[in-house]
Amino acid sequence: MRILKFGGTSVGAVESIRNVKNIVLSQPGEKILVLSAMAGVTNELVKISDLMKAGNLGEISKVIDDLRLKHELAINELIQNNQIKQETNLRLNKIFGELENTTKKTHSETVYSEIVTFGETILTIIFSQFLKSEGINNQWLDAKEFMYVSNLENPDTRRVGELFEEVTSAKDQSDIYITQGFVCINKNNQISTLKRGGSDYTATILGASINAKEVQIWTDIDGFHNNDPRYVENTHRISELSFEEAAELAYFGAKILHPQTISPVMDKNIPIYLKNTFTPESSGTRISPEVRHKGLKAISAKDGITAIKIKSNRMLMAHGFLRKIFDVFDNYETAIDMITTSEIAISLTIDDDRNLNEILAELDSYAEITVEKNHSIICVVGESVIEDKHTYRLFELLNDIPVRMISYGGSSNNISLLVDTENKIATLRKLNEKLFSTSLISETA
Repeated sequence: MRILKFGGTSVGAVESIRNVKNIVLSQPGEKILVLSAMAGVTNELVKISDLMKAGNLGEISKVIDDLRLKHELAINELIQNNQIKQETNLRLNKIFGELENTTKKTHSETVYSEIVTFGETILTIIFSQFLKSEGINNQWLDAKEFMYVSNLENPDTRRVGELFEEVTSAKDQSDIYITQGFVCINKNNQISTLKRGGSDYTATILGASINAKEVQIWTDIDGFHNNDPRYVENTHRISELSFEEAAELAYFGAKILHPQTISPVMDKNIPIYLKNTFTPESSGTRISPEVRHKGLKAISAKDGITAIKIKSNRMLMAHGFLRKIFDVFDNYETAIDMITTSEIAISLTIDDDRNLNEILAELDSYAEITVEKNHSIICVVGESVIEDKHTYRLFELLNDIPVRMISYGGSSNNISLLVDTENKIATLRKLNEKLFSTSLISETA
């Protein structure tokens, strides 16, 4: 069985949805389709949640009406069979009634999750009914019946697999199953999410849970590129990446993939294919346990980074000092991305500053603290990257760009640089010029 995940842009318009149907039918065997909401829909649902929090209830009805109209127009264009169209509209009316009732609840984190996951439910129902109207047998599945994820960092794929088997065994056999990405049930048995972009993660959790043959992530770009094509010209697609390389790129900002996507399938050696919905003939990027080429592969950037410098004359020689520092971050469930040390200071970065004030208040009792916001981590990735003969040119960057931190050693596949975000684009371009313009490493399509 294959897992095929299609993102919001892949199902963002009627013609795109028809294109997805053709891709699905072109592949033999059993398939599970993991679908996102239509492009822009989740943003509107987040807006509804924000209006609830602000007590601006008058505008909510208009947003809901606009969303209803958007999906009704899609149904009218996609489904020509009047009976199936009527059936679909009745299901749509029920879903929007549930959405309206949810907006009358007291706002909470759970209510937020209930609201923002309606988009996936609506789109999967429409797509399932569209296939039905085309004479294509399929089964619609409610992800909330099997996607139990009590720990976002370490999902219990065995449990998901057992529940999935229970759900599907109660339905008629089909070669096509359709379900929602993004949504899950948390440890408190409440509706939750896998965070924005989490449909990728849904696909690999599900893939690992059923020991899928492969996981395909369909989006609007033809795989990983060696640099960010939004800012850098003449980038090229990378045809092969190892799990470790792809995980580093995803975690450090490559937008094509949710940061946690790789981890569920690594132990089971299930390959992931990144493909472009709009050019399905392109081979995309294959991610697997294999290392086809060593050395430089790609550069990615992660924004929204806060740098914290902790300085104390009694720091490194004092037994237990570092443990105390790390305990503060652990107590506030705040992950550290980069870390460097000197004789009297430690510098580290975080990308989640929700509890920054509380963290700083505790750290202040240990040392002198300096905080710098609006930074970016630039990540240079490749198997045994430090051994590549061109890597030395990375350090020529110090002549052109102020670099706040450099980190290497935690992984042999990654060298990370911290720069002010205003220098991010210049850094990406300079690195591209220095590392790839003369490099012999090229994995073109």
